[in-house]
Amino acid sequence: MFAMTVDPSGAKLQPASKPVPQAVGCEVVVRVLACGVCRTDLHIIDGELPARRTNLVPGHEVVGQVIARGPQARRFAVGQRIGIPWLGQACGQCPFCAMARENLCDRPVFTGYDRDGGFAEYAAADERFCFALPDRYDDAHAAPLLCAGLIGFRAWRLAGEARQRRLGLYGFGAAAHIICQIAVAQGQDVYAFTRAGDTASQNFARSLGAVWAGGSDERPPVLLDAALIFAPVGALVPTALAATRKGGTVVCAGIHMSTIPAFDYGLLWGERVLRSVANLTRADGEAFFRTVAAMSLKTHVQTFSLHDANAAVQALREGQVQGAVVLLP
Repeated sequence: MFAMTVDPSGAKLQPASKPVPQAVGCEVVVRVLACGVCRTDLHIIDGELPARRTNLVPGHEVVGQVIARGPQARRFAVGQRIGIPWLGQACGQCPFCAMARENLCDRPVFTGYDRDGGFAEYAAADERFCFALPDRYDDAHAAPLLCAGLIGFRAWRLAGEARQRRLGLYGFGAAAHIICQIAVAQGQDVYAFTRAGDTASQNFARSLGAVWAGGSDERPPVLLDAALIFAPVGALVPTALAATRKGGTVVCAGIHMSTIPAFDYGLLWGERVLRSVANLTRADGEAFFRTVAAMSLKTHVQTFSLHDANAAVQALREGQVQGAVVLLP
């Protein structure tokens, strides 16, 4: 099968021919229908996350049609469309798994990092960690839900969900454009922060219901109740804390972030909470897909051919996309 693989010597993907995976145990093999390009993929391709294996096929927002099942796989039927997310497997035995915190598993397997992902014609996955997808979303528009949507949703829940009236979103990319719509539907006021001078992204945020949009170097007109940081920029942490009221919560939602600069304790004082989000749980996914199945959420995507994966990665790297980037076979 055709696949795009990570080249450890550079920031470009390399085309490769790999065997079609075989389904064993609880695994299913899917024909890839679409795969989102996530910022985590950029961190892997650019070497900002340590390499786990060679000849890796990245991609963890995988929409696929089941073509084969392992002997213990009974959850999904052959021909069914499913989604494969970042968390590909958890051990089920470590203390975190025992506490229903499998997102912090000591021995996890991540799709497109520990095992080959969806930048290929076919992919294999443990069906116990896959999701059924709502019919209302076609393949390309369903793909960003599998990480941008899921991680944004977990970050939003950890920030207090709709109990927080004024929500700030720092970095208005794939995740923010999804959670913005969910927050607005729940009656929250969304304040969107973009790169300074990025009027296109600011207008995009307003079109999705944000009550205010400006550069990340600007102060919002009111103090925020909570803020989610999606941009991998450590300097945004003190910025977001300064824009958040006493008792508010700032959530860092990325897997990688540049160095956080020192800041005065006064920014944290007042029982402000600073926390991170790591991965997801299957319970997160089930709750998220119930939510988006019941609302008229729209993912905005720019599609590229799998063979043009490098162009897709570069478009995301340079911030040229409103919404999400998706590869199609």
